[in-house]
Amino acid sequence: MQHRLFIVEGLPCSGKSTTSAFIAKALQPRESIRFVDEGTGDHPADYEFHALAPAGLVADESRIVPLAQFSGELFDRLMPYKIYDSLPWETEMPLMLEKWRQFVSTVEAQTTYVFNCVLLQNPMCETMMRFGFEEETSLSYIRQIADIIQPLNPMVIYLKNDDITDSVQRAAAHRLGWLDAVIDYHVQGAYGRSIGAQGFDGYIACLRERQARELRILSRLPLQSLVLDNPQRNWAAAQEMILAQLKTE
Repeated sequence: MQHRLFIVEGLPCSGKSTTSAFIAKALQPRESIRFVDEGTGDHPADYEFHALAPAGLVADESRIVPLAQFSGELFDRLMPYKIYDSLPWETEMPLMLEKWRQFVSTVEAQTTYVFNCVLLQNPMCETMMRFGFEEETSLSYIRQIADIIQPLNPMVIYLKNDDITDSVQRAAAHRLGWLDAVIDYHVQGAYGRSIGAQGFDGYIACLRERQARELRILSRLPLQSLVLDNPQRNWAAAQEMILAQLKTE
């Protein structure tokens, strides 16, 4: 059975967007390919920049709304209900799982999907970094997602990076303001506070532990996966490994 869903995972600045685009292009002989990068705002399996508006704010009943459609005072009133940044876990988790179910139930026939970072990165930023949950809690949640997407015979490509500091510094030179924002998010989250993370070094420490947990979790999921060791050191070799995997389809 062909893989109908490819998910590229790895730490920030590991080359996920580039690798996802490469896979989508390599799969083009198939009838239909849909490549969805992070930050599109309209992800079929994930809520990006959405809020769970309470009843009475934008409609008579509670409703998930895209924040990009609002501005001014109403936008400010919606931000405390933003998915990923504001909702309690017991409210957010079922919303995210239902979004995955909706995606699987509405996949387009003969279409292969290529996603960036929605299986491990986004859940780990929530369960580990934001809420400070133990690894088993993260695993339990991610395994539920894995079970939901099983009908698509998903394939995970993980970009393992042992040069985290160098990769982040290189990327930060081209992303104005990005590094300060991600440092704040990580060191001020529950996990960062639990280890006393501070500044850039604290951010890197958070990423190192997140990668270790992600790799352990990935090894315990009922999904086929390919872990590429330090592809940033030899992208040509990494791409050859990916192409070899795709040829087995």
